[in-house]
Order: sequence, then structure tokens, then C-alpha cells
Amino acid sequence: MTAPNDTVADDDALYVLTAVLLTPAQFPSVLADDYPAACATLALEPYAEGYGLVLGQDGSGARWTVVVDDVSLVAVAIAAWDCGMEYDLSPDDRSVVCALPGWPLPVAVAAPGVAAPHDPLPDPEAEGTDPGPLTPPDTESWGPAQRRMGADEIAHQWSAWRERIDDETAFTTPPGPESPGAETGAGDKTGSTPGAETAESGAEAVAERITESGAEAVDEPAPGSEPDPHPEVEVQGEVDAETESGSGGPDDAAASPAAEAPLGVHPGVRRALAQAHDYIGTPPPPGRVRSSFATGDARMLRADGPGWSLVARTDDIAFILLDEEPGEVLPVGRGTELPKLLNALDTLAARPA
Repeated sequence: MTAPNDTVADDDALYVLTAVLLTPAQFPSVLADDYPAACATLALEPYAEGYGLVLGQDGSGARWTVVVDDVSLVAVAIAAWDCGMEYDLSPDDRSVVCALPGWPLPVAVAAPGVAAPHDPLPDPEAEGTDPGPLTPPDTESWGPAQRRMGADEIAHQWSAWRERIDDETAFTTPPGPESPGAETGAGDKTGSTPGAETAESGAEAVAERITESGAEAVDEPAPGSEPDPHPEVEVQGEVDAETESGSGGPDDAAASPAAEAPLGVHPGVRRALAQAHDYIGTPPPPGRVRSSFATGDARMLRADGPGWSLVARTDDIAFILLDEEPGEVLPVGRGTELPKLLNALDTLAARPA
């Protein structure tokens, strides 16, 4: 990341702190469930080529998000920074689409030699028509943005999250031949995701619900181990529920993994799986389903819908987060239908260039 080395600030300069891509295959999930909606949040046209979002400070220290159409330049800068290399991201003025006040994401660094980060003052000539400053989501609450951020964190830390799940105890297979091999999370692990903090009373309610279901408590971290910097999130899957998987017709039941789920699966999980299955027949807006690289021949999938987020590996299980279950992560085992769903979603998913 670039920042000024001198101590004299240029009021007209933008000191770049970081950057992110805004494309159908890769965009800040805090903005929306899909690419067109994310663009609409920033009052941008959803061009297929996408944009780069450059976050920085001006000479007075004010936060600005500069939107550029030179996606390749921003992608190269991000790749260099990810490798620990320095890269001077200086977009050409001709590539600048607009400059928006504020930052849509939290930025932990600041430019030296300028005032502390703050929102710019409104333009008096705009007469109140200027857009309000962009602000990061509130991590003290739970909602769609925090739910999507949590799913992103699981995707980024898949191995750590997967290790929390013991296949022998964390999934249950329903009896009977009608739904062979169906599995769902049983709620015996806990973890954390950014933006998934709950109030103390909410945490107590979660703990009480898990206790009532008979799930075992998670072992405490070993002494001296590094504390998790993020708020605690419950991983669970068994609560009282009735089928909410859609029309309930025989064809739907045969095709949808939601129909395989046994009684006791959270209705939100049934709903998410059913709606994800609907994407196969009716493709959603670009970016609603995204596929990225994973180890081996697998792909990492991210899918979102009204009130739910799904993260999965095409060769493994899935995790679902719900708006109605603050801070909880619900694992879904592979069964016989989940692999088909994941492979079908991967076929229609947006992929990084």
C-alpha cells in the first residue's frame, strides 16, 4: 500500500491506503448480495468489466473512495500487496469514474503527515444533494452485511472452520430409506466471524438453546493460545422446525437437497437450500453466486439470497448463516444431493478473470 513519506500534505493529493475490486466475481459483500445491487449502493452502473475502489485520504485527512474503471491496475496492486510487495497505485485521472466521501470498509491504517481519518465536510454548493459519507457496517449488531462478512471469513479461513467439525458427531443421518445419507450440523462447535457479535443476552439465549438440545460444550482454548480477535459465533444445526422448502411437490422433493434434510433441521437452512436450488433453473443476478480457487480440483463457492449466505467447497460440506440466527453458523453435510447442488452452482457462478 502506498502512503506519503513526507510530512507536508498536498490538499489535492489522495494518499492511497488500500483498494478492493468491484466486479461480478469479486466485490465487497458488505455492500449487497450481488454485483448489480452492490453497484446500486454506490450509485454506479453495473458494467460487466467492473470497477476498482481506491480508499485513501486527502491532504486534510478526509476519507475518500475513488472509483476507477482500470480494473487491471487495481488487481495488480492488490496482488502485489497480498505478496508483501510495495506497489504505488496511482490511477490515471482519465480512469476516475467518481469520488465518494467516506469508506465502505474499515481501514486499520492512516496516512502519516495528515490529520486523523474523518468524513469530508459537505460541499456547500451542493445544497444538500451530495451523497452521505460511506460508512463500514456496525459490528455491534447483526444483519445482512454482518452475515455476508461472516460467510466471507469462513471462506477465507476454511481449513480452520472445517477442523471444528467432527464428521462422526457433528452430522446426523436421518433413519429410513426415504432420505438416505442426508446430513446436517448438530451444533457442537463454536467459532467466530467478523461482524458477527451478539449482545450478551443474545449469547446467553444461544447457550441456553444449545444446552437444551443436548449439544456438548466446546473445549476451552489451551492456555497461552492466541485469543480469537473476533466475536464468538455458534455452529449448530438442530432446532425444532417444519419443512419450509418451497412448493413441496414430488418433483421438487426429488431434486432439491432441502428435501433430503431430516426433521429437526432449521427452517432457514431448508429455505436457503431450496432457494439456492432455484438458482439452477432461474439464474440469479451476477455475483449472487461466486466461485474461486481452492486446493486440489475443488472450488470455493459463495452464494447469497434473501436472509441467508452459503459458503462451501465443491468437494466438501457447506456452512449457512442466517439473518434470523445472529452469530450462528449452521453446517450442512454432503448427503447425496448437496454435491449435485454445489456442482450445479459452480457451473453458473461468476469467476475471477
